[in-house]
Amino acid sequence: MPVWQASHTVRESRRRMIYAFYDSHARALAPFRGQAEWLAAMIRGAGADQSPALRRLLASVDLFANVRTTHKRLPFGFDTVMVGNREVAVAEEVVTSTPFGSLLRFRKDMPGRQPPLLLVAPMSGHFATLLRPTAEVLLPDFDLHVTDWHNGRDVPLSAGRFGLDDFAEHVMIFLRAMGEGVHVMAVCQPSVPVLVAAALMHEDREPQRPRSVTLMAGPIDTRLNPTRVNRLAASKPMAWFERHMIATVPFGSRGAGRRVYPGITQLTAFMSLNIGRHITAHETFWRNVAQGDIEAAETHRRFYEEYFAVMDLPAEFYLETVEKVFQTHDLPRGELRFRDRPVQPRAIRRMGLMTVEGEKDDICGIGQTMAALDLCSALPTTMRSHHLQTGVGHYGVFAGKRWQNEIYPRVRAMMQGYQ
Repeated sequence: MPVWQASHTVRESRRRMIYAFYDSHARALAPFRGQAEWLAAMIRGAGADQSPALRRLLASVDLFANVRTTHKRLPFGFDTVMVGNREVAVAEEVVTSTPFGSLLRFRKDMPGRQPPLLLVAPMSGHFATLLRPTAEVLLPDFDLHVTDWHNGRDVPLSAGRFGLDDFAEHVMIFLRAMGEGVHVMAVCQPSVPVLVAAALMHEDREPQRPRSVTLMAGPIDTRLNPTRVNRLAASKPMAWFERHMIATVPFGSRGAGRRVYPGITQLTAFMSLNIGRHITAHETFWRNVAQGDIEAAETHRRFYEEYFAVMDLPAEFYLETVEKVFQTHDLPRGELRFRDRPVQPRAIRRMGLMTVEGEKDDICGIGQTMAALDLCSALPTTMRSHHLQTGVGHYGVFAGKRWQNEIYPRVRAMMQGYQ
């Protein structure tokens, strides 16, 4: 066996072992966490609110039971929604599906038709349910559909590869399934493939091309005001990312043998950006439980239950995104191709386009998303708009009070102008 081939085999074996160790470690701790949950329930039943000592024990047990990663997609949980002054029943239904993702619709039990909106979730280590706060705000006003990406570790090898082109193609498949007049909102990473899909569909004059596109804190041109994340992606050769970031799904999962960027790796990277904040949050959770502040503790629990639910990305998609979006900047340089076809944003001639950025975003720097407005040079200036939200970081662009009260009204007004 040649030396280079032997070296590759050793590295691949090491990556497989690391993922297998993480997986077996999580499985080994699962029974103990289950016992901790049982003990917590017993303590609550014994009247922990009456005893400071019991509350402190409950806080410690609760913390151990809940600080864990899972690969389970949590439900969106939308059973009803207020439309005007009327409570309307909501049901989730899958419109169409592939091995890698489903088009999920929140069907409302009401007469008439609301404007259709496709919310494109990032494939970045978390399930689409991370956008629940975003979807909750959109739901009353739109016939809301969401890209529900599947966990890479659950997709069998027989399903084939999934790269950046496949993501863009899924956006087009979903738009065609929804019909004409669809508005699209891309949150973070999908901004690039969504703009690709819009450009291709407009160039081909497809009837189902987007009526408007909103790009939320997305990396259209990461050469502008690069963040720590951008600098890291540009500082290493692609061989480094493949060697250090890609693992193989271990046996015991449906996707065994598939090469992935593990969700736990992405989670670790995100948490390292603000590790002090996460440590403080868990310390505060312990104190809230120990002091009997149940409401505050539940808010923390719900957030981290979703935040710690991780999904693995197909290796091809991760590596192509790093290379084409963060290293060679193919889209803003006019060099991006979709299945060997040039991608030309200037082909978009009639479509509402809005970009939204956060003043304190430490993942997507100011100007990186706004760059899309210049790329779509054939659009009249009246169809292009930008909003920079003061006082918010990356997550605050699409979740929280300022998203609901300051950003969304502007986004909604733009979409209403293209009904």
